[in-house]
Amino acid sequence: MTVGMRLLQPLDINGMVLPNRVVVPAMVTRLSGEDGVVQSDIIDRYVRYAAGRVGLIVVEATAVHSAKSGPLLRLSDDVFIPGHRELAQRVHDTSASKVVPQIIHFMKVARSGWRQTIETLEIADIEGIIHDFGLAALRAREAGYDGVELHAAHAYTLSSFLSRRNRRRDRYGGHTLEGRLALFGEVFAEVRRRVGNDFPVGVRFLAEEAIKGGYTLPEAQQIALRMAQLGVDYISLSVGGKFEDAEQRPGEPLYPYTGYSGDRCMPGDWYPAQPHTHLAAGIKSYLNERGFATPVISVGKIAEPERAEALLRDGQADLIGMARQLLADPDWTLKVIEERSDEIIRCVYCNVCKDLDERFKKVTCFLWPKGQIQAPDNRARGPSPCWPPEGASLSGAGADGRIRLSWSPVDGPGAEIAGYDIYRADGFGTVQCVEAVKGRRFVDRLALSGQTYRYFVRAFDHDGRTSPPSETIAITMAMRESSSD
Repeated sequence: MTVGMRLLQPLDINGMVLPNRVVVPAMVTRLSGEDGVVQSDIIDRYVRYAAGRVGLIVVEATAVHSAKSGPLLRLSDDVFIPGHRELAQRVHDTSASKVVPQIIHFMKVARSGWRQTIETLEIADIEGIIHDFGLAALRAREAGYDGVELHAAHAYTLSSFLSRRNRRRDRYGGHTLEGRLALFGEVFAEVRRRVGNDFPVGVRFLAEEAIKGGYTLPEAQQIALRMAQLGVDYISLSVGGKFEDAEQRPGEPLYPYTGYSGDRCMPGDWYPAQPHTHLAAGIKSYLNERGFATPVISVGKIAEPERAEALLRDGQADLIGMARQLLADPDWTLKVIEERSDEIIRCVYCNVCKDLDERFKKVTCFLWPKGQIQAPDNRARGPSPCWPPEGASLSGAGADGRIRLSWSPVDGPGAEIAGYDIYRADGFGTVQCVEAVKGRRFVDRLALSGQTYRYFVRAFDHDGRTSPPSETIAITMAMRESSSD
């Protein structure tokens, strides 16, 4: 399978040669303290991705200024350079993976629900933002990173200027697209002046705001075109994650991933696979048709190697970004390289990681061993889980809109399992993995009465080794009895 895979081919981005096309986008870990200093847990998280052979590792949002926040990395002062230097060096010592920090400016948010908006910024404030981005990028270069990524997505400052909801009326104002692009252009120019032309500078911005009155693909294409014209070295895309539709929780600051746009940013298990790939494809084709080959990163529930490869082969993207999938299994790339794709631990998009981020708790994965703050080490490979001689004893019944399944535990030397994948198909569809659970019971609440469904279960351990499929059972959910007066 791996022979000739475009997914595993190198890519040169302004001298930064990625060993493959797999990217872990910036994903907050909450492993740092409020002092913003890189420490051992942070380093271990990113070294783990490097050990898994991820092509490009983007370090979580790192502040360019000193505004108060929760656990958040910083590059707002030279004092932070040593920690970042150690992180970059450890990644480079581990594999050929490349690593860049994502640098961010954000505005104030209060527990009362009040938040600062870009309309309140004075010109002197804007000049300070431009200056801070430039110095933070320079520190990234001095720390030994391979490049730097500008955060112009979600609810934060640069994205708010790019937004159709920009209410300013000066030269940075939202009454024209040129005005909305002005601050990004000035920030990029200052960053390029500081780091030089031979240091890769990427950007992450929104392919769609996913809020009422926000911009959609046609304007995102023009924004991407201007970024390409300015000379950005790659474009990473996201969707949503805005303050405008965030849900206010009493006594808590607004969290920009609680509304519909937050769902679109990190689509959960109820969304289909790859809900955003058409956006990256639309932006890539728009740039290519106008003579720009700026690499485009596509993201959003891309988890299967075959599907990732198809996106690259079909010219819909240049790189594939996976945040939650690589959190669940940092060895995704290594397993593809070694033709062990059947051992990949599939993210189930339960968004426990998102909930932990929202509560300022250390971000871990539901599928990891309980209490562990890093993904298990895949290198110690043992026997695969197996069912007892009598099988899984899979049983179930359907009534009251639910189909309930239960089964026996695995047996033998591979009995230390992480969970069970549940597979389902109706009489007209293909078999799909619909859920992963840690216990030995599952309730399917998305079954229709009168329909027959087929189920089987596979156990998996913390290294992704899976058992053979259990026996298959067919269940028809009983029709609800109609009531009459």
